[in-house]
Amino acid sequence: MYFGTVNFLGLAESYRLRLIRKRLRLRALRKSRELHPVQNRTKSITPGAQLLFCTLRDELVRLPYFYEYYRNLGVDHFLMVDNGSQDGTREFLADQPDTSVWHAKGLYRKARFGVDWLNFLQRKYAHGHWSLVVDPDEFLVFPYCDSRPLSALTDWLDTSEIRSFSAMLLDMYPKGALEKFQYKSGQNPFEVAKWFDSGNYTIEKNPLYGNLWIQGGPRARVYFADAPKQAPALNKVPLVKWNKSYVYVSSTHLILPRGLNRVYESAGGEKPSGMLLHAKFLNTLSDKANEELRRNQHYAHGREYQRYNKKLNSKEHLWCSWSEEYINWRQLEVLGLMSKGSWA
Repeated sequence: MYFGTVNFLGLAESYRLRLIRKRLRLRALRKSRELHPVQNRTKSITPGAQLLFCTLRDELVRLPYFYEYYRNLGVDHFLMVDNGSQDGTREFLADQPDTSVWHAKGLYRKARFGVDWLNFLQRKYAHGHWSLVVDPDEFLVFPYCDSRPLSALTDWLDTSEIRSFSAMLLDMYPKGALEKFQYKSGQNPFEVAKWFDSGNYTIEKNPLYGNLWIQGGPRARVYFADAPKQAPALNKVPLVKWNKSYVYVSSTHLILPRGLNRVYESAGGEKPSGMLLHAKFLNTLSDKANEELRRNQHYAHGREYQRYNKKLNSKEHLWCSWSEEYINWRQLEVLGLMSKGSWA
């Protein structure tokens, strides 16, 4: 009787999650009406191509290096959603020969912060491909990325029958006040923001979805010191061997089916994992925070940007005596922030 009850509860959970997944797929289909093609080159996508998906607005200053980085990493095609840029971002994207771009006229917040738009595009174009979802200030680092392309990682994941790859968000920052370091378009942002927190992270497991919830780093330490549970989530599953039945639930923090969230070993050992170096903390943040507060299109009515704005005005900076200067992925592995697992 006891085991029957446990099994019934498990079936009820599975049914609930299937309903959520179905609802999110239908929602993405409905929100696809807000997407209008600016330049659609998806016919050039070949079998096995590595795809990158991104939603953005007014990020022209970041794009030259973003493209340089991910092209060097081995991305074959970029599928970009522009949500009303006014700085030339859309025109830049349309000029890139390996890019398809859509203009999203809807509200970012009402598209679940862009997740609905990308869920639709991934369902339509990413089935059977490895799909990487990142923001324009996120740069994937994985084991051996300094000598092997992204396809080497995905080939190994395929061989190992692993469908998803995790990468914790690592906030990078300069040594000193942000406005003292002027970022120039095309520049490697980590020449400026080259410091990070090597500790100060907490991990909890979500009992329903099975994903890990990670918080901490400089944002929890400085911007959310009085309320660390409200600090942004750092756990992400950005790289997935996509199937048209999959959906992201909350950014790339959480995905369904829930087995894709099992990016860790529960019986000993380690699965390979990476990092997303996060180049948010540049001198451009002040203007971005003011703009996002005005638009009110972010989570919890822009609570995160309210905190940024308050601290930026106080001239407080993120560097401290425990900050580590970034060297390479091997350093991150030694610090226990990522792992090559059994990939040699």
